[in-house]
Amino acid sequence: MIDSCSRQRADLARVGFALGHHCEVYGDLSELSAHPPREGIIIARDTAEEGGVGMILERLGRLGIWLPLIAVEVQPRPNRIVEAIKSGALDYLALPLDPERFTRCLSRIGKEAEEFGAARRRMIEARDRISTLSTREREVLDWLAEGSSNKAIARELEISPRTVEIHRANMMNKLGARHAAEAVRLQLEAKLEPKLRA
Repeated sequence: MIDSCSRQRADLARVGFALGHHCEVYGDLSELSAHPPREGIIIARDTAEEGGVGMILERLGRLGIWLPLIAVEVQPRPNRIVEAIKSGALDYLALPLDPERFTRCLSRIGKEAEEFGAARRRMIEARDRISTLSTREREVLDWLAEGSSNKAIARELEISPRTVEIHRANMMNKLGARHAAEAVRLQLEAKLEPKLRA
């Protein structure tokens, strides 16, 4: 449980303990990074001023922590809930925690937790690899993921098919992909919006 407010941390932990769960509390991400958890579910306060859930998940990824996250906030606003879920939170609960809703949430996402962690790790790793691509290599990857041939990509990008082959070879090398299907799988796992120029 991550919350900068000590009273709120205590309340969260009290609810968790009362329901029979082991709870570790952290004041912030730097405290958590000193003793990173390797299992469980992270419950984090969604503080917009501090970057919100998106920033928390990004920093957790850099720390190699792929645990599922539930966002919490006092009187959550709909736009914050949507943003948190889009960033990767599995649920969003209002504070103070309602023990019944919390229990339902944990039992529902408990089944998804392991799968979520593995998928999130693959997404972050794929994004890291794709970030090494030049703009042109990324465009070639995006068109390749659309099922376009080298000739079709050349027409779309207004370059020669030979130049597409060179960019494609460089892209495959940087991604460590042995064939086009691996490169496309990475692009899909990264869940990035394509940068297609039509």
